[in-house]
Amino acid sequence: MSKVLPALSVMLILGAPVAFAQSFPQTPDTGEAALASQPALTPDTQAPQLPPLGEGILVSVNNDMITSYDLKQRMLLLIVTSGVQVTQENYAAFQQQALNSLIDERLQQQEMDHWKVKVTDADVDEEIARMAAQSNLKPDQLLSELKRVGVEPATLRAQIAAESGWNQLVGGRYHSNANVGTAQVDSLMDKVIADGQKPQYLVAEIFIDNTAAGSAANALQGAKQLREQIANKVAPFQSVARQFSNAPSAANGGDAGWLVSGNIEPSVESALTALNPGEMSQPIVSKDGVYIYLLRQKTDGNADMVFRIKQAAVPLPANASPEEIASANAALASFRSRVDTCQAFDDLNGKAPANVQVTDLGDAQLSTLLVNYADALRPLKNNQVTEPLRNSQNMNVLYVCDRQLAGDNALGRDQVENNLVNQRLAMLGKRYLRELRSTATIENH
Repeated sequence: MSKVLPALSVMLILGAPVAFAQSFPQTPDTGEAALASQPALTPDTQAPQLPPLGEGILVSVNNDMITSYDLKQRMLLLIVTSGVQVTQENYAAFQQQALNSLIDERLQQQEMDHWKVKVTDADVDEEIARMAAQSNLKPDQLLSELKRVGVEPATLRAQIAAESGWNQLVGGRYHSNANVGTAQVDSLMDKVIADGQKPQYLVAEIFIDNTAAGSAANALQGAKQLREQIANKVAPFQSVARQFSNAPSAANGGDAGWLVSGNIEPSVESALTALNPGEMSQPIVSKDGVYIYLLRQKTDGNADMVFRIKQAAVPLPANASPEEIASANAALASFRSRVDTCQAFDDLNGKAPANVQVTDLGDAQLSTLLVNYADALRPLKNNQVTEPLRNSQNMNVLYVCDRQLAGDNALGRDQVENNLVNQRLAMLGKRYLRELRSTATIENH
């Protein structure tokens, strides 16, 4: 979002050259964090050995059947793509997880058929290519590796098609309900910027839901088993999160972004404060389930900011008389009273009173500004204006037309809006699926 600032204006408000700071200091992943995104499926992955399942139909979902073959295939897919080893203690949880996902997919597919939602082979191929790249494989190599350990390509394709089609259906039906207004985005941007001045924690998460696990005790036991396998480097955190976590972040391998001090459950913040980057928390029990957090990075706050600013200035030499200073103040006060927003500034089309010069300064980073200018801008929000400021060549006021945290990781308005929409769609999608389950006929055989 960087622009070239007019040279004269930059010279007047910039301090000594300063290196552009990141909003969050970037450090390499270390410890368990460095292993978080390692591929679970590799050429030396061994085929899982599962106890034999009874042959035939296990569950009917309305008019669709789930067979023992379907369940075994899904369990194999779940195991090899998460990297978790099957033990006597976690086998039942694996089986239930696989069965729940198959039931949900049958319900989703039935609803997709009702609304005539189609997922093309090209869509599925694109997702397979993305998954293969994460494992440093080509698509045909990925499918070959899966087949080598007993997973038929049709099993993976069916899972991808259901997920993709469901996202299309939820987005199509509920997108208008998930839209957010300008005021909501403005409010969240204000919060993002305010939060930038507080301690923050960049985390990945795994959440085991009490209801999905069958009980709070099951959720805690399952979380302990998963954490143990991750800690023993049996399974990568990201792969486990993608397959087992019940949080919306599961689709992104557990990536939950930056958590902000004061907006986190006290028990979670206490655990994160005690961790160093690259370390993983013990299971943290909440009222709805159990969390495991992987701390990737953290910051103490005081983030730098970038402001998009416009300037109205009255030329004024350093040795100006009190009368000249008073006249400049009056001219700027009159200008501010008539031009009170960035839109009003733009509507001038460069035409201002003869004694006032108007300039679009583009983007300026606080850490590069003179201290008095940075101090004046820092507390302002969009469409607010500074009081008159003085430098060696003029008196000016600055209009804040946009602002965001500095650095590559800083959330912009588009990202904030997309995040809000996606959060709402995820919530609406979960509610939609619960309603389908509540009205479905699901029978064990």
